[in-house]
Amino acid sequence: MEKLAIIGGTGLTSINTLEITQREVMHTPYGEPSGPLTHGKMCGREVVFLARHGTGHTIPPHMVNYRANLWALKELGVEKILAVAAVGGIREDMPPGKIVIPDQIIDYTYGRDHTLFESDLTHVTHIDFTEPYCNEMRGLIIEACQSSGIDFTDNGTYGATQGPRLETAAEIDKMERDGCHLVGMTGMPEASIAREFELCYATCAVVANWAAGRSEGPITMEEIDRHLSSGMERVAAILHHLTPYCYPT
Repeated sequence: MEKLAIIGGTGLTSINTLEITQREVMHTPYGEPSGPLTHGKMCGREVVFLARHGTGHTIPPHMVNYRANLWALKELGVEKILAVAAVGGIREDMPPGKIVIPDQIIDYTYGRDHTLFESDLTHVTHIDFTEPYCNEMRGLIIEACQSSGIDFTDNGTYGATQGPRLETAAEIDKMERDGCHLVGMTGMPEASIAREFELCYATCAVVANWAAGRSEGPITMEEIDRHLSSGMERVAAILHHLTPYCYPT
C-alpha cells in the first residue's frame, strides 16, 4: 500500500483532522530531521506528517535539514509527498489567498546541502529534473482541489530564494523577468532531493502575501498570518479529498 506524507510549512505545524497514533523520533545518516515524525490516520488511511520548520516553527528555511527529512520519510516507506508551502505572489493572477499547484521551479538558493550524491560514489550521478514535480502527485492534488470546490491555479513557476529575509523589490522584478509566478524559501533543495530519493513529490502553495514591490507599503507578519489562516483552512479541505485518492482500491 502506498503511504502518503505531508510536509507542513509556515502555517501548518499540525493537522487537526489527523488521528494521531504515534510520534516517532528518527536518526538519519544526514543528521536529525526537523522533528518527530507523526503517524496517524486521515479518512481511514495511514498518513505521516512532518513539520518542516519544527513543531515550534523555530527552524529557518536555510537551516532545514532537507536530506534528513526526506531520508526519514523514505525509511518509513513513504512513496507520495504533498509539500505545503507559504509563498508570495509575483504575478497579478497570484493574489494573497490563492492556492497554486506549481509545475516548475527556479533555484536561487546557495550554501544548502542540496544532494545525496557528493561522497563515496562509485560513479557521478545526474538526475533528470526537467519536470521537477511528480506529475502523478500533481494530478491527485488537482483532482482533490476540484472535488473540494476550491479556487486554485494548476500551474506556475516557484522561485526558491535563500531567506530568511524577504526579497527586495528589484529582486522580485528580476524573478518575474526570469518567469517566476511565486516566491518561497523552502522549495529547493526539497524537491530535487525528493527526486534523488525517487519519491513522488509535489507542492501545494498558499499565497500568503504579495511579493516585495507588488503592493503599497512593507510586507507585515499580520498580513501573512491573516491570509495563511484562511489558506490553511482550504488546504485542510484539499487534504480531506486527497488522502483517499492516494490509496487506490
